[in-house]
Amino acid sequence: MNETERVQDFVYHEARLLDEKKFEAWLALLTDDVLYWMPLKRDQLEEDLFNSLLYEDKLLLQVRIERLKSPRVYSQLPPSHSQHVLQHPEVICQGDKAYQSRTPFIYLESHMDTQLTLGGVVHHELVTVDGKLRIRRKRIELLNRESALPSIQLFL
Repeated sequence: MNETERVQDFVYHEARLLDEKKFEAWLALLTDDVLYWMPLKRDQLEEDLFNSLLYEDKLLLQVRIERLKSPRVYSQLPPSHSQHVLQHPEVICQGDKAYQSRTPFIYLESHMDTQLTLGGVVHHELVTVDGKLRIRRKRIELLNRESALPSIQLFL
């Protein structure tokens, strides 16, 4: 398997972990300095100059996962479910053991009798740590990011 295929498989694997709610395994894919970012503005390249829809580090992601596991989270009774539908990831090598990928997606989230549909592009910045790919940065650009959006309960 070449490096491009390895990165593509990684992107598909990450989406599958999220859809199967294997959040601890997903957290293991993240570097300690990860940034999970969803910009509010189009062409927003710097995350700290403008408001964002999401701007989370590993600690905040861990807190969200603990919240989802709690039996006291009534907004998740019954639990939400997600499905990521991905186009083939485009992979760009960034040098020795570092990669970027661009993946158009459709995200479906279902809770009781409501289904949320979002589309956009996810950008991964991946690095190799101890021989394994890890996510250093995940930027999610929603197609309708400037619209009033409902609460997203899970992870894109």
